[in-house]
Amino acid sequence: MKKVNVAVVGVGAVGIEMLKVLKRRNFPLAGLKVFARSSRKIKVDNDAYQVEEISSSGFKGIDIALFAGTEGEKGAAVLYAPEAIKQGAVVIDNGADFRLKDNVPLVVPEVNKEKISSHKGLIANPNCTTIQMVTALAQIHKQFGLGQIILTSFQATSGAGKKASAALAKETEEIIKRNTGRDIDNWDKKIDSDFSALGRQIAFNVIAKIGSFGSEGYTSEEKKVVNETHKIFGDNTIKITATCVRVPVHRSHSEAVYFTTRRDSSLEKIANALSNSEGVIFYKEQNSFPQPLVCEGKEEVFVGRLRQDPANKNSYWLFCVSDNLLKGAALNAVQIAECLLL
Repeated sequence: MKKVNVAVVGVGAVGIEMLKVLKRRNFPLAGLKVFARSSRKIKVDNDAYQVEEISSSGFKGIDIALFAGTEGEKGAAVLYAPEAIKQGAVVIDNGADFRLKDNVPLVVPEVNKEKISSHKGLIANPNCTTIQMVTALAQIHKQFGLGQIILTSFQATSGAGKKASAALAKETEEIIKRNTGRDIDNWDKKIDSDFSALGRQIAFNVIAKIGSFGSEGYTSEEKKVVNETHKIFGDNTIKITATCVRVPVHRSHSEAVYFTTRRDSSLEKIANALSNSEGVIFYKEQNSFPQPLVCEGKEEVFVGRLRQDPANKNSYWLFCVSDNLLKGAALNAVQIAECLLL
């Protein structure tokens, strides 16, 4: 691989992971710039980085710009990606602003890396929930076709940012310290913003709301799964529905996935497809299954609990776990960058 100049935009949880992944995978860096809203020095695993204040002129000479991802009208990619592209960079954006744009490829390398070559300067990283599900199902879809997917996700607090993870730690500490049960007194009156990061108590609790509610009762996170999966698989006829839930886990999302194949299949054939799926570690034994604590810090999507629905033909369940900050975000972006250099 030729050496290239790379910029990482954002030093939140995902941006930090991008820096770690670039180093761990020996990405061929000719130079590296790190941008954020304000300049400062940071340390990541004992390596010092000079963070520069982001500006439109800062992307001169950059070949690949990895945007860690903030959504909305003032997201960094919305503000700075056009100028970065104009100056010659290929932008890989982890935010949601461009994912469903017609002229922007939405890429998971194990699934549809052929789409990368169609980029016009901008490539979108899918949502973390979508990435691990389509990675787990890609080979099954290729061999048998998917007619329906029903997803229930159990998502870690780190998916909502540093404050949400801090909320889990602080709330748990508060409950243990008071030893008064599992509810925090006057939770909604807490002044500390960390306690309200998710809008409700997360310690010893689950929150069946990720994102904002739409008119049909589905959240924005649930709609992302549907729309992004359709785009990645290139098939809008797959029937997809989802329920996304925040759980008191710091890192790694878990998903229970129910799916039906269009062509005749069997448990043995589905297991064989999973065993030969790129980027997937398949647990064949039923008593051995993936867990967030075990999968944290690992690059693959881990799949287990495969079983057939006895009431419906060609229908199955599986359970998958993946590190939401790695394969669900930073790693997937760096993998896209690696493909650009091939």
